[in-house]
Amino acid sequence: MCGATKGGLDLAGVDVASEAVIQGRVLRGGNPVAGAYVRLLDGGGEFTAEVQTSATGHFRFFAADGRWTLRTLAPGVTTDRVVVAGTGNVSEVDIELEA
Repeated sequence: MCGATKGGLDLAGVDVASEAVIQGRVLRGGNPVAGAYVRLLDGGGEFTAEVQTSATGHFRFFAADGRWTLRTLAPGVTTDRVVVAGTGNVSEVDIELEA
């Protein structure tokens, strides 16, 4: 079991009240995409961080408050998704890639 809960990754041990969390999963045709790369770009488009998706397609970032771009790179496709992070909130994002 991956520790995922309905609606996203397990938040046990995460002090959500003092963090701005951006998390979600990468899907293609409704199926999880393992091994995709998700980059976190700041409001000016500058690279901040990168993670690889888990076997279940999940990813997580801890970010500062503000507007961020999630750039997902998987075989044959690159896609951007804008998300707003805020302390005390968990931004859940599903990124559906083109088939």
